[in-house]
Amino acid sequence: MTETPAAAAPVGDDLSLSHALLIDAFGRVAEGVPALLDGLGGEEILWRPDEDSNSIGWLVWHLARVQDDHLAGVAGREQIWTTAGFAKRFDLPYAARSIGYGQSSQEVAAFSVADGSLLAAYHAAVHAETVEIVQGLTAADFARIVDRRWDPPVTAAVRLVSVVNDITQHAGQAAYLRGLVERRRA
Repeated sequence: MTETPAAAAPVGDDLSLSHALLIDAFGRVAEGVPALLDGLGGEEILWRPDEDSNSIGWLVWHLARVQDDHLAGVAGREQIWTTAGFAKRFDLPYAARSIGYGQSSQEVAAFSVADGSLLAAYHAAVHAETVEIVQGLTAADFARIVDRRWDPPVTAAVRLVSVVNDITQHAGQAAYLRGLVERRRA
């Protein structure tokens, strides 16, 4: 993941526009996630084209985990993953704070959640939290440094754009896999 500097923090009407644009971007992914899972059986949700590929289920889980983790970091809140009990409901063989970043093929293969409704429910809860967080951001919040591990340090604005970029890519990957799954049915 590459994070690059963003423009100056929004002010006045720009702040409202920034909120609206971010909510729209996150909302497009939220609208698409249920369709990625709808009508798929458990085997299809977990299907991987080869042993080094991700599954639709893993991709949806990962994009939700990234969004949950990073937005919680921007807001200084705990993650929905733990506060709403999703970590226990998913019961994955990963560390509680794992978001899937850098996982090996073997770790991806260990992903076992074949319940599309659970995956969709987790993402829906993350999206609701995301909207609340974004609506509450001030101009100073957008400019605030949220991660000093990068050079230059990452502002909240940069982090939000990075998350939108990441989750839209993973939603696209899951949609591509869904197309492959549907072709296998024919």
